[in-house]
Amino acid sequence: MFSEPEFSYEERYGKEPSKRWLIPAIALLVLGSAWIIWAGTFHSYPNLRSTLYSFAITGEKEVSIRYGIERKNGEDTVVCTLVAYDFDKNVVAQIDDEFLPGDKKSQRTTVVPTRSAPVSAAISRCRIK
Repeated sequence: MFSEPEFSYEERYGKEPSKRWLIPAIALLVLGSAWIIWAGTFHSYPNLRSTLYSFAITGEKEVSIRYGIERKNGEDTVVCTLVAYDFDKNVVAQIDDEFLPGDKKSQRTTVVPTRSAPVSAAISRCRIK
């Protein structure tokens, strides 16, 4: 009396995968989306923003930099470090330019004297004093 084993669909087709991963995945999706939205809105308007509009080589040892800043609080004093580079990308000048409290948006042109012939200029950084 040998009986055949009972037919099982699970053995034949495999067991239905569990959905235990679904709740942690949804929680991670909600937290990740909230973090991305927060990071995007918080960092899209920082306390201080600087923009280099143009630079011009105005002499053998001089460069003129036109740039602007935008600050949230007009009462802040801002110091920007301006640099000039030569052909080999060496720094040939570095000066600190200060914006006194005033308008939230300010723009100026600064002449930077260099020790050798400049070919490029940039804003190294701006910071609230």
